[in-house]
Amino acid sequence: MLPTGLFSQSDLQTVLKGGELLLSGLTIFKTNKGTTNKDSKVIESVCVKNKLVDKITFRITGKNEEGDEIKKELVIQKDGKECLLVLPKGIYTYEVVLPNKDIYKKGEYKFVEEVVITIKDD
Repeated sequence: MLPTGLFSQSDLQTVLKGGELLLSGLTIFKTNKGTTNKDSKVIESVCVKNKLVDKITFRITGKNEEGDEIKKELVIQKDGKECLLVLPKGIYTYEVVLPNKDIYKKGEYKFVEEVVITIKDD
């Protein structure tokens, strides 16, 4: 007899795997170039790849150490890749907006090192 209440140890929405964060429709892969300065207050690059069937707008909002608001926006074509350069480390809210102005994904992420974010279908 097998127990009827078997549960997976990982959430279906979030799976952690060797430096990679997988959310349905979003993959965040930490790049390790070996030159990351842990004491630095900025990230050299945050790149976003678009694997959806149409262009997207990627928006992030956060605050720097002085409390000034930081807003960045990237428009990424289908199968394209765009990068933000020299982004202050911190917690940012992000939105992935479709051409019809619908929000595809929304959440928070703590940017502390270089990452490549891939936006894809669920």
